[in-house]
Amino acid sequence: MRDSSTGNTGNTARPDRPATPTSPVTSPTPSRRTVLAATAGVTAALATGTSAYAEGTRPHDDNKLRALISRMTLEEKVGQLFVMRVYGHSATAPDQADIDANLKEIGVRTAAELIAKYRVGGIIYFAWAHNTRNPHQTADLSNGIQKASLDQPRGLPVLVSTDQEHGIVARVGKPATLFPGAMAIGAGGSRSDARTLGRIAGAELRAIGIRQDYSPVADVNVNPANPVIGVRSFGADPDAVAGLVAAEVKGYQGSGVAATAKHFPGHGDTAVDSHYGFPVITHSRELWSELDATPFRAAIRAGIDSIMTAHIMVPALDPAGDPATLSRPILTGILREELGYDGVVVTDSLGMEGVRTKYGDDRVPVLALKAGVDQLLNPPSLDIAWNAVLNAVRGGELTEARLDESILRVLRLKSKLGLLTDPYVTDDGVDRAVGTPAHLRAADRIAEGTTTLLVNKEGLLPLSRRRTPKLLVVGADPASPSLSDGPPTTVLAAALTELGFTATALSTGITPSAATIAKAVAAAEDADAVVVGTYNVSATSSQKTLVEQLVATGVPVVAIAIRNPYDVARFPGVGAYVASYSWTDVELRAAARVIAGRVNPRGTLPVPVQRADDPAQVLYPIGYGLTY
Repeated sequence: MRDSSTGNTGNTARPDRPATPTSPVTSPTPSRRTVLAATAGVTAALATGTSAYAEGTRPHDDNKLRALISRMTLEEKVGQLFVMRVYGHSATAPDQADIDANLKEIGVRTAAELIAKYRVGGIIYFAWAHNTRNPHQTADLSNGIQKASLDQPRGLPVLVSTDQEHGIVARVGKPATLFPGAMAIGAGGSRSDARTLGRIAGAELRAIGIRQDYSPVADVNVNPANPVIGVRSFGADPDAVAGLVAAEVKGYQGSGVAATAKHFPGHGDTAVDSHYGFPVITHSRELWSELDATPFRAAIRAGIDSIMTAHIMVPALDPAGDPATLSRPILTGILREELGYDGVVVTDSLGMEGVRTKYGDDRVPVLALKAGVDQLLNPPSLDIAWNAVLNAVRGGELTEARLDESILRVLRLKSKLGLLTDPYVTDDGVDRAVGTPAHLRAADRIAEGTTTLLVNKEGLLPLSRRRTPKLLVVGADPASPSLSDGPPTTVLAAALTELGFTATALSTGITPSAATIAKAVAAAEDADAVVVGTYNVSATSSQKTLVEQLVATGVPVVAIAIRNPYDVARFPGVGAYVASYSWTDVELRAAARVIAGRVNPRGTLPVPVQRADDPAQVLYPIGYGLTY
């Protein structure tokens, strides 16, 4: 399985129970008549006062929501707490490879069978699970999921979610609008742009049936060695991060999509990736309150609909040694009681190693609920997790009232988002909202304000088409994070060619070999200037050797940090250095326009960059950035 944050892979156990046979859903794209028929049960319950309120009436009518809960079986209640992955582009007729993957990992063939067997309250979409091939397909999948759930006895709509942070984590790609990632937005520093991002991205997600986005990242990235957050954070200044978090929350939720601040209580100062290990945050309670908590407070003030937990240990907040996801002192004592948050709390993926290190997969979901969690995200084995919660209630460790408490929060959110009255989307809605020219222009405009110029010796930039018409573009080519046009060298070369240069792409990779370096150096001797993309460069990286040998040719070298801006400290010899904060199309095209002088660089560093030879010394402070 892959986890909910970065798409990493791991093994999962096959559920113990065989799939429950279900009737096939024959209309993955329902007609208006089908929509009305499928929602009739919930709508009728609304009319008789046995279900949730219709959107637009008074705020949460908890009595009606509780009436819905009272009609659920215990098994249905347990299912409402889970948010699960499922393979396939269709709820009822996925490709055979996806059927095989579902059988192996979940014990069902399709999303419809998953819903019928476990009555899950939520489903999370991933590109690697083939859920998001294109907007109309995704909308059809969403409609098929809703119909499959509403066709069940006492059926309720499903809350469909995804990780659409933009930047390096995006599950919905082109032709949807893709924006710069959080650290780029931090470099732009505009709360208005952050809100615009949320508004547009939220409208596009809602149009394809996704109504919960696991974004924005509220972590304050104060550790340059952080392997999992980094450019997914808005920056290192807690107040600046807080303002941008609140702005994105308002944008998303103004478009009818639940935003999710993550990863509480703060994942910004770790040197361990919680996908693979168990990070420990050593901040004092005072430092945590000043640094990590600030953006979460801002999100709560902005009315955040959901908050995601982190699989990290914070001894100052809970000395028991449990991950925050399983910590009642952190989730109930601090988040609920101290910070006053009463919205939905969702775990980070329960398949991540950080939450599985101390306890078995059968204990994790039970302990998470006891800690105060409402939604259990993506367990490695749904069968084990689902039965563990069921047995905990039957055995008295959890009360049914405790489940009802979380289900009420989930139903409040579904009601707020309009799912209880109109869970379906339309083709016309997709066409009106997704990837429109106005949205794409907004993304380009926002990106232009984020590109940060850090070094510009002797006014090398902007490059001149007259003096340096022939460019060589080399560097790292990590896999596209956003289903975009291609590897970074190809995108940059194409963008520079469109701007009037003759640019040739030569991928040298993240760990270029001696032969690859020699090939690049030879090619550079036939160029007027070289543009090189750097990617998370360490002291021993062969990317350093590549750039140093390119500089030694005497050909002007322009470097672009296509992920962490900290790379600039490793390359004192380059003529110019630009930070784009990601290798997505929208950010690389903006960087190309800056390099070509079509726009002036306006971004400033949202994090400090330390000296490579003396990390105690700051080379470039927060707020640093050059312009033309």
